[in-house]
Amino acid sequence: MNIIFDIGNVLIRWAPERAVAPVFPDPAQGLAYLHSVGFFDWNLIQDGGRSFADGLRALEAVHPGKSAPLANYPARFADTIREPISGSWDLANRLAANGHRLFALTNFARETWPAALALYPALSTRFEDIVVSGHEHRHKPNADIYTLLLTRNALSAADCLFIDDNAANVAGARAVGMDAVLFTDPERLERDLNARNLL
Repeated sequence: MNIIFDIGNVLIRWAPERAVAPVFPDPAQGLAYLHSVGFFDWNLIQDGGRSFADGLRALEAVHPGKSAPLANYPARFADTIREPISGSWDLANRLAANGHRLFALTNFARETWPAALALYPALSTRFEDIVVSGHEHRHKPNADIYTLLLTRNALSAADCLFIDDNAANVAGARAVGMDAVLFTDPERLERDLNARNLL
C-alpha cells in the first residue's frame, strides 16, 4: 500500500499565531487578529504559489492598516512549526518498516517550505516524494494536485491511503479514488491503520 501523509497538523503542529507574537503576545489575541484579516483563506492562496510580497499587498488592500503584524511572517515562520507530532512520525516509521511506500502531499507556501526542511530533515529522507503546493501552483482539495502525485510516481489511486487533518482534503482524495482517513490524533490514526491491517 502507498501511504500519503499531509504534513501540517499531521506530522508537524502548526500554530500561526506564534508568527504575530511580537504584536500579540497572547495567543488568543493573535488568533483573533488572524481571523479578523481572513488569514486562513489568504494563506491558502499563498500555498498555491503566490509570492509573500504579492500576498502582503493583497492583504493590505483588503484590510488597510492591518497587514503590519504579518510583515515578517516568512522570517518568523519557523516559530510556528516547532512542535513535531511524535506519534505520527512513529507510525510513519512503522509503516515503512512494514514495507509500505510513503509519500507526502502538503499545502505549503514556496517561501516557507525551506524552514520545514531545515527543522525536520527527516522530511527529505522518510518520503519517496513530497508534492508541495507552492511549488506546483495548485493546492488541495483540488483534484489536480492529487493526480499530480499519482502521475509523478506512477501510482494507482486504488492502492493509496491518504491521511489529512482537513475534511475537505480527505474528500478530495476520495474523489480521485483513494482511500482516506481524517486525522485527529496519532491514537485514532493507529486504530484506522490497524483496521486496514497496515501495521
